Amino acid sequence: MAEPSLEAAGHSEQDAPTGTPAPAHSALPSFKELYQRYFDFVWSSARRLGVEPSAMDDTVQEVFIVIHSKLHTLEKPDALRSWIYGVVRRTASNHRRVQRANPGASAAAFVNEEAVSREPTPLEQTERNSELSLLTSLLDELDEPKREIFSLVELEELPVPEAAEVLEIPLNTAYSRLRAARQMFEAALARCEARNKGM
Repeated sequence: MAEPSLEAAGHSEQDAPTGTPAPAHSALPSFKELYQRYFDFVWSSARRLGVEPSAMDDTVQEVFIVIHSKLHTLEKPDALRSWIYGVVRRTASNHRRVQRANPGASAAAFVNEEAVSREPTPLEQTERNSELSLLTSLLDELDEPKREIFSLVELEELPVPEAAEVLEIPLNTAYSRLRAARQMFEAALARCEARNKGM
């Protein structure tokens, strides 16, 4: 698929504000490269944002349709990952709204979690599913604002200022939520480990 062109979107170098260099066409990857590079990021972000496993394929496809149609509007190529997360966040929010109106999916669908495998052995797959299940249950103990900042910083490794921008919250609020989220996550993990030792 051809790389989106700024001219095709009605932009030219003359449109750039004085003193601001126009974005280079080569700064953005082609859609094919973007899809390959960010598929796992989109998948895991959507799952952590509450999309049920049974709806993951449709949701991820919808995210990439939006990305393809809106990529030419991205003004800061170096913020591509944050911008993609914003698309995932809005799409997942729409999904949850529809799900609340029509709660058909069962939590048992979690068994089909993250089918993007590289042919792991049965033991590796069992361990992976166990780790994913534990991580998901620990994240579920956080409220949505804390879960989002924790996922972005700790799991997706975004810098806190970038995560704050994506979530449209003040930087101090981001740091405060992250600190509280870390404390709650560690406490939940300690409780889980204590339960396992007592078994």
